[in-house]
Parts: sequence; structure tokens; C-alpha cells
Amino acid sequence: MFRFHKTKDVISLFHNAKSPASLRVHTLLKQISANASEPATEDQASDHTPQTSPKRQEFDLEVTEAPPTPDQLKSILEYVGAQKASTIIKGARDEADAMKKLKENSENFQRPITVDWSNGRVVAGANESEILKMVQDLPES
Repeated sequence: MFRFHKTKDVISLFHNAKSPASLRVHTLLKQISANASEPATEDQASDHTPQTSPKRQEFDLEVTEAPPTPDQLKSILEYVGAQKASTIIKGARDEADAMKKLKENSENFQRPITVDWSNGRVVAGANESEILKMVQDLPES
């Protein structure tokens, strides 16, 4: 009998390498991703039960310093809701205003933004507990 394996969820980090908050989020996501995909081996010296049975699903981490495309921004704004557009784009009142402000100046896009495309979730800023919750809530394969 064939079993189809679920593809890994994709989590994107819209990153600013000059921002301490963005660097913290980048480090956190890299650590989570490494721990989920590289469990400890049985023959290591101490008890690695948590690592040999990771509780987190594996995911593909995409890191970009580029602003989102118009389609990506539209999806991000749908995930957070139009009333929270200003958490994504500085001073934006709604989706149309956000698109206009991003086109005017890509620096209006407020990084870091972490996006779980498969499950429609976004964390704006460096809220580590929200990012951990996003990753822990990834569906089992």
C-alpha cells in the first residue's frame, strides 16, 4: 500500500540583517528547524530523549531580505486582517493603503515578519513565544 508523505510546511522570515530583533528571530527559527530535522543519535553519551523524539514538525525555512511581492503581501494581510495592516506596513490603514505604501518605499515593510504560508499564520515582530507557538502548532504529517 502506498503512503503519500505530506510535504513540509514552508515558513518564511522577512528579515533585516541590521535589526537585532530580526537577528534574534532568524537565530530562533534556525535552531528550531535544526532541532526538528536533526535529532540526536542513540549512541551519544547522555540522555537525548527530547531530541530523539522531537515534538515539532519539520519545516522548510526561507529567509529573505527582499520585501514581499504584491501577492505575498495580499496573503499576509489576509492572514493578519485588514485592521492590523499597520503592523505589517508602517502607517497603512487597509490593504489598498498597504500596497500603495510598499510601492512608494519598501522600507515601509516592518521586518521581521514570520509567515507560515501553509496554515495562514503571521507573527509580526520578534515575539518569540508567538513564533514558538506557530511552529509547535504545525500539523502532523
